[in-house]
Amino acid sequence: MRERLSAVDTAWLRMDTPGNLMMICGVLLLERRITRARLAALLDRRFLRFARFRQRPVEESGANAWQDHAGFDLDAHIVEVALPAPARQRELQKLVSRLAGTPLDASRPLWQFHIVRNYSTGSALIVRIHHCYADGIALIQVMLSMTDASPTGPPALPMRARHTSSGDDHAETPPAPIDNAVQTASQIAATLVRKGVELWTNPQEAVALAAKGTALTREIATLALMRQDSNTSLKGVPTGSKCVAWADALSLDEVKAIGRALHASVNDVVLACAAGAFAAFLNQQGAALDGVTVRVLVPVNLRPAHEAHRLGNEFGLVFVDLPVHVANPVARLHAIRANMQALKGSMQPVLSMGLLAAMGAGPRALQDVLLQALARNATAVMTNVPGPQQRLYLAGSAIESLMFWVPQAGNIGVGASIISYDGKIQFGVVTDRAISSRPQAIARGFGQAFEALVLTTLMSPWPEQGAIDPSLAEAAVTASR
Repeated sequence: MRERLSAVDTAWLRMDTPGNLMMICGVLLLERRITRARLAALLDRRFLRFARFRQRPVEESGANAWQDHAGFDLDAHIVEVALPAPARQRELQKLVSRLAGTPLDASRPLWQFHIVRNYSTGSALIVRIHHCYADGIALIQVMLSMTDASPTGPPALPMRARHTSSGDDHAETPPAPIDNAVQTASQIAATLVRKGVELWTNPQEAVALAAKGTALTREIATLALMRQDSNTSLKGVPTGSKCVAWADALSLDEVKAIGRALHASVNDVVLACAAGAFAAFLNQQGAALDGVTVRVLVPVNLRPAHEAHRLGNEFGLVFVDLPVHVANPVARLHAIRANMQALKGSMQPVLSMGLLAAMGAGPRALQDVLLQALARNATAVMTNVPGPQQRLYLAGSAIESLMFWVPQAGNIGVGASIISYDGKIQFGVVTDRAISSRPQAIARGFGQAFEALVLTTLMSPWPEQGAIDPSLAEAAVTASR
């Protein structure tokens, strides 16, 4: 059986380079040890019910299609790795770093599970899946389908609807409702393939397009004319050797509380903490931060909530400026909030999905140009995915925490991932060694930035209503300069 890859999935398949593999890498820390046999039975029963995972992408006559793998062998996709006992976070991070830069076997379906022995008193499970299979929202649903609500069941799958509409305001959701986003993106892709590289190599064409005045044409011009963000030590040419790290988890309730106090969303708070982490790292490098901005590419989910489990890639991207030059944590949060407010109603997600579709539908020369258009103006990829807010079990063991790392594209060599689970928020970082071999320094800064935000909030003037007035906080910041 063969099924043609969508244009967007094709783009992710073809985007692999020696410096950046298009592979999503996740880690689950399990309270107890799990057996290979039990994991294999679970994968066979629940993971492989998604027929796509028995298929691999193949190219024939210039087109890519999903093909059933005639020699499919589940055992080939389960690897057992024993770390020197007793292994802790540092040893596990080294293993994940190595696997994050190791290609999957292209002769088989592009996914693999690694059972890690001797980690703490339980197990760790490393999951690697090529991005062409699905985006983060869909893969979270796939992993959720493998979990139980207790060590002996029942399956946790009924949580899916509650998970996708949980009310957590840090989820990857569009800045505003976008009708027929996939259809619009497909139309954009067809136009871009037809016009080739003209818009991206001829600024006058982009200016002329902007003069037509529609929201979409203005967005195209904005992207085509966008200036690069600041040239910091976080930029460089990736080599493919990766380093990963993760921080101690934050309490989701505490993050929500500080958000309410500052009239900000959870998403605003975690982005402000990420900005603080990057600022602290650059300060350690001796960089002067006056006027410096770190721009990140943030994925935005474009699929309807009731289709969150459907495989494939249905997301766009927005450019978000992280104001690392703003030293005061409260003022930094307000700057982030203003940046996010400015993106409400933006057509950037649909346009970027159209760019991705054009990459897959057009020739590779066009893909290279459009990829540069997306990647040249950003320092990092940063994704934010909501997970279930109660403890789940996998193969009979409680999942203590989970984290993942997203691939980077083009010459972007830094990725940051935020995920919530069981009342906690986890922050992870991946860097290319050519850019930095110390992602843990960035990861540590996330929690430190949150502590600084809490302390600054408590020290700020409080009006009688019981919440900080942003104008008062900003005035205090200005007065302190």
